[in-house]
Amino acid sequence: MTVRWAGAAVAALALVLAGCSAAEAPKPAAAGAPVTSSIPVTKPFKGLQPTSVKIPKIGAESTLLAVAVKIDGSISVPSVHQPMQAAWYKLSPVPGDVGPAIVLGHVDGDKKPGIFFKLKDLVPGDEVDIDRSDGKKLKFVVDRVTQVPKDTFPRDAVYGNSDKPELRLITCGGAFDHAEHSYKDNIVVYANLAA
Repeated sequence: MTVRWAGAAVAALALVLAGCSAAEAPKPAAAGAPVTSSIPVTKPFKGLQPTSVKIPKIGAESTLLAVAVKIDGSISVPSVHQPMQAAWYKLSPVPGDVGPAIVLGHVDGDKKPGIFFKLKDLVPGDEVDIDRSDGKKLKFVVDRVTQVPKDTFPRDAVYGNSDKPELRLITCGGAFDHAEHSYKDNIVVYANLAA
């Protein structure tokens, strides 16, 4: 059964800025602007959740906070004062369930590297391990890594439904715009559940 994203969730995902610099905060959606989208999600959060992420190649390991959307329509992310903390977007599927599970992490924060500082260094075939609250230990294999400008973020490719368990890892990347206190791009890693 397919469930459609809530309006606030779509607004937040359209503005993906998760995992960016200490100086940057997610920008709110325009006040009062109607939000429509054809982007569905397969299974919203209902209790079961991922508890940790580990990426051996880049030495990244973190527990996972469950985050959602703030009242202003922006996506909630871990504090930049804890740049090594990753989060799971709980309106996406639980990793291992059908659909694209979304895991977010900072590239940096407090002038220190973040949990996904080296995310851009992953290549197809690299592994990502996810543990869940039901005791399952899942292995995902990277399919591709992209760097995309934030103003052309591929929402359908990242958040659109799929017919198998998939994982998306997202952080910021590219050049840092000091005037905007923001990285110009997002790094998105696409991974599939290992057979």
